[in-house]
Amino acid sequence: MLTDNKSIAIVGGGPGGLMLARLLQLKNADVKVYERDLNQYARVQGSPLDMHEGSGLDAIREADLMTEFREHYRPGADKMLIVNEHAEILFTDHETKPDEDFGNEHFRPEIDRGPLRNMLLDSLQPETVVWDSHFISMEAQNEGWLLNFKNGTSVYADIVIAADGANSKIRPYLTDIKPIYSGILMLEGNVYNAGNNAPHIKELIKDGKIMAFGNSKNLLLGQKGGGDLGFYASFRTDENWATESGLDFSDSIRMTEWFKTEYAEWNPVWTELFENAAVPFIPRPIYSMPLDLVWKTKPNLTLLGDAAHVMPPFAGEGANMALLDALELSKCLTSNQFSNLTEAIHHYETEMRKRAAEATRESLENGERMHTETALENMLEFFSSH
Repeated sequence: MLTDNKSIAIVGGGPGGLMLARLLQLKNADVKVYERDLNQYARVQGSPLDMHEGSGLDAIREADLMTEFREHYRPGADKMLIVNEHAEILFTDHETKPDEDFGNEHFRPEIDRGPLRNMLLDSLQPETVVWDSHFISMEAQNEGWLLNFKNGTSVYADIVIAADGANSKIRPYLTDIKPIYSGILMLEGNVYNAGNNAPHIKELIKDGKIMAFGNSKNLLLGQKGGGDLGFYASFRTDENWATESGLDFSDSIRMTEWFKTEYAEWNPVWTELFENAAVPFIPRPIYSMPLDLVWKTKPNLTLLGDAAHVMPPFAGEGANMALLDALELSKCLTSNQFSNLTEAIHHYETEMRKRAAEATRESLENGERMHTETALENMLEFFSSH
């Protein structure tokens, strides 16, 4: 096995990095995950993830974690409403979509990020994850790399795998190519205890998801576990909108006023989201890597997930691609198909870039559909045809 007598460092403890560690440990590889968080409870995890057949769910099966996944996913959370700016329901699959339909290519069960992360962490050998390891730099040493962390520690690894997200600090060791702004910004908000703090929206969402469209803008909402609700105001704007808007994202009153002005044509029912959201709101400019991304393969370094191919979220493929990357990379590193690590990594990167380009293209196209004057009609047609 190519990983025999090799130490592997995965930088980043998100779903992709942890899944790769799990799959490699199943093949008895020597692997550590270096994560910047102080511990697994240091951050509130973001919006739920929908897992897809052919990618995310395949990785979960290969990792022998389907039983645990079925215990933690939220049945019915993938059910969808499409509404207009007046909160009038124009599409629903709540009556037709089953709560459970594993094996159906169109079934996309949702799981909150926290339970998914904990499920993966629990599957790893003790002390696999080295917390409080904020990567700052690395340099070539022997046949591998010496990694340096903010806490003053340094470690050697024969193979380094970057799973450190869209703003990867390891990507520049492979390529100078940077993500490109898509023209769309998503303003994130969260309402805790939505039953009390956003009762009208809570009643409307029915523990599922809502896509609301009107006037070339949209609101995307998803029910979280524990009764919380996450939402995004998504719209076209300049890349530097967050710094140039003059908004204080920690000022609930000011942000509510902004929403009433920018979404003036929208029904007042939506205002309770902004009035009762926890602050600060988080502006998220949406980026993607170029579709023709390429770099020269190294025998001791590669990327997965957003570090390799950050993409817009409008096809729900980001986390699924990261988990599929982990699955395919683990196979390349631990099979007898390749004569050396360069060949194995080159094959992984070639196939990874192909599927990532396809997913990115789909995500960009969906983003275009969702941010035009005819967005509502576009999305009604899209979901009705599926």
